[in-house]
Amino acid sequence: MTMNANWSFPTDIRFGAGRIADLPAACRDLGTARPLLVTDAGLADQPIVTDTLAMLAAAGLKAGLFADVKSNPVGANLDAGLAAYRAGGHDGVIAFGGGSGLDCGKAIGFMSGQQRGVWDFEDIGDNWRRADPAGIAPIIAVPTTAGTGSEVGRAAVITDEESHTKKVIFHPRMLPGIVIIDPELTLGLPAPLTAATGMDAFAHCLEAYCAPAWHPMAAGIAVEGMRLVKGALSRAVADGADIEARADMMAAAAMGAVAFQKGLGAIHALSHPVGALFDSHHGLTNAIFMPYVLAFNRTAIANRIDRLAAWLELGTAGFDGFMEWVLALRSEIGIPHTLAGINVGPERADEIAGMAIVDPTAGGNPVPLTKEGARAIFDAALAGRV
Repeated sequence: MTMNANWSFPTDIRFGAGRIADLPAACRDLGTARPLLVTDAGLADQPIVTDTLAMLAAAGLKAGLFADVKSNPVGANLDAGLAAYRAGGHDGVIAFGGGSGLDCGKAIGFMSGQQRGVWDFEDIGDNWRRADPAGIAPIIAVPTTAGTGSEVGRAAVITDEESHTKKVIFHPRMLPGIVIIDPELTLGLPAPLTAATGMDAFAHCLEAYCAPAWHPMAAGIAVEGMRLVKGALSRAVADGADIEARADMMAAAAMGAVAFQKGLGAIHALSHPVGALFDSHHGLTNAIFMPYVLAFNRTAIANRIDRLAAWLELGTAGFDGFMEWVLALRSEIGIPHTLAGINVGPERADEIAGMAIVDPTAGGNPVPLTKEGARAIFDAALAGRV
């Protein structure tokens, strides 16, 4: 099957192997001649970035590079990126890489012309209305992992180092104007990162599907995203050169981020504080918490999981069949079964539970998340008790 397409949902998406070649034209379409390419620190000197910068230069674009971005971006990374953007006289951002590069790049584009500090735009109430729309630079997103789906999102997650909390910065115009999704860019992704990022995409779809809000369009996208993950993730982990599996996972990642406007839940509510306090990989942390949150939510989601299991054509029907499959998938692709796999112990359990219930994603959990409930999930993930 040929996987090459132009989509206009939820923004202008150019999808297909080799589509990175469209990047100079995308810059021109958005009116940027001096883009700042923002990427993950680990990618800065890799061919995936150096070749892209050379392509931009050959097209006459005066691109700069900013790569001082942690795996969980912090406010200081954003500040340094803004300084680089202004010092270089840039007129747009290419957010390039995994979730960290995408989120930091989007935040730099959003903040480039704002007069307020970034925390004034945390996704609480209508804080986004404080922003000056004229101060938002053009943003192009180029994902190099199949996980967060941040390329089609209207928010960025940045860690506030003072409070040690992950904060969601939101504005409708943070949605990139053009997205280039090229599965060839993920061919070099190691198997453990393929697994962790892929489970992040799956967690987005799963929590969106289970969230109690009524949003049939998002629910349908989530279900199809999970079907793609079922068929592609273990293949992509086993054979990183399987371009069809890579393409399906990139589609699923984007679908998860579109779907989760319906809501997320306790997987993310617990993963965010663990990531902020222990600097753990977000997708891997989600993957570890997943079965324990499913078990916690069982009474509220059993009927819809029954339907999902049927759609996914699992060997065993119903909630038990779905849980069995999730556990088997995690084992097959090397996801640790407990929090010990990411060096998280019980020492800060109460603090994490308290942070989880005030996380913006907690409100979407199908079972209302109390501190006691969050602690129970955390303890189960410590003990491996499903």
